[in-house]
Amino acid sequence: MRWRRERRTDAETGDGSLLALAALALVAGAGSGLIVAIFRLALTQADHWRDDLIAHAHHQPLAGFVLVVAGSAAAVALAAWLVRRFSPYASGSGIPQVEAALTGDLPPAPPRLLPVKFFGGLLAIGAGMALGREGPSVQMGAVVAELVGKWFRRSWPDSRTLLAAGAGAGLAVAFNAPIAGAVFVLEELVRRLETRIAIVALGASASAILVSRLFLGNAPDFQVAVSAQAATATGPLPYAVAATWPLYLVLGVIAGIAACLYNRVLLGAIALAVRLDQRCPVEIQAAAIGALVGVVGWFSPGLVGGGDDITQRLLTSGAALGMIPLAFLVRFGLGAACYAARTPGGLFAPLLVLGAQLGLLCGALAHAAFPSLGIEPAAFAVVGMAAFFTGVVQAPVTGIVLVTEMTAAFATLLPMLAACFAAMVAANLLGAAPIYDSLRERVGKTSRSAS
Repeated sequence: MRWRRERRTDAETGDGSLLALAALALVAGAGSGLIVAIFRLALTQADHWRDDLIAHAHHQPLAGFVLVVAGSAAAVALAAWLVRRFSPYASGSGIPQVEAALTGDLPPAPPRLLPVKFFGGLLAIGAGMALGREGPSVQMGAVVAELVGKWFRRSWPDSRTLLAAGAGAGLAVAFNAPIAGAVFVLEELVRRLETRIAIVALGASASAILVSRLFLGNAPDFQVAVSAQAATATGPLPYAVAATWPLYLVLGVIAGIAACLYNRVLLGAIALAVRLDQRCPVEIQAAAIGALVGVVGWFSPGLVGGGDDITQRLLTSGAALGMIPLAFLVRFGLGAACYAARTPGGLFAPLLVLGAQLGLLCGALAHAAFPSLGIEPAAFAVVGMAAFFTGVVQAPVTGIVLVTEMTAAFATLLPMLAACFAAMVAANLLGAAPIYDSLRERVGKTSRSAS
């Protein structure tokens, strides 16, 4: 069943309507920015508490281990219970649900999703789940914007536009990337360039960032550090010489292959969890995954959580070459397992971690193989973030703009183009569908079976 859409009349598409819609976009963006900024601050505090708990628990190894594992299991189980009991559409990223609402396959999420997504995401990600903050941020932004449309009695086409813009505003604040938020609306959510939607998306992202930066500051989310010899007057990263371009193409191909595998593992983990539902309640499954996260966190606290700290360490201090493959495999499997728990949490941040790890490894190997080219592994890490994201999501413009805004590494734009091109080619030749298309199809099947 498709939800009813209203036709716009001439009055609704005139200059007065556009001006009113643009004004509401600023209101919706400000509301989304406030909620998501508070969500980010709460997650930061939760990460600090988790790290402190693990550090203090090591003073009593046996009791501390039990406390960390049991605490993580309980927090994740509670998050899963909140979703199942109060708002099933709050499960997972939320981006597929937003896309389904925009296409009319699902109704817009009700207001009760806001507290479930906020506190459920805080519990799950704060417990150390390898999930991103952007999923809850996008869905909460969409709900806020759609409510603004309802409060001001806008037609469904206008409310739909506001919903998409609010989702983009949530992404913008989640990563302090306003342009990426607007591009995400056009490239991923509505998949067309329409003047009216573009205006509303830009306005919502702008006002959301303005409000959020009052709380979060103006600096990019990630700082990139390179060797002193490579630093130039144009920025921290040097421009890539022509001889390195084939290496970035190779990185893109590797990222596309890895992205295809990641999508299959992720969808397989979700399918396995669904098959287990008849035998094992969702909360028990979530507790088991939370316990696994607690075990990983006990032995290696730096490998759990959304992943921003991991990415930042890779971009500044790098990592021991021999440890990167192991860390990549741990995060690869952990990300799929955590998403299958069906607690609130997104995919973007974990994808950026995997892309940075993959890129840094390739950059370090390229530097060792071609020392005369002056290769900076950090540049490969930045490009790897965009390439792996592109391979999984298949939204290359969003990936390039998002990573550029997050790192301020403008010198890597041309290598990103090459790597993202190669990643898209590799992923499509291997038959990998965009991950949110696959997840939206699964959401639609679940909705139809429930009705």
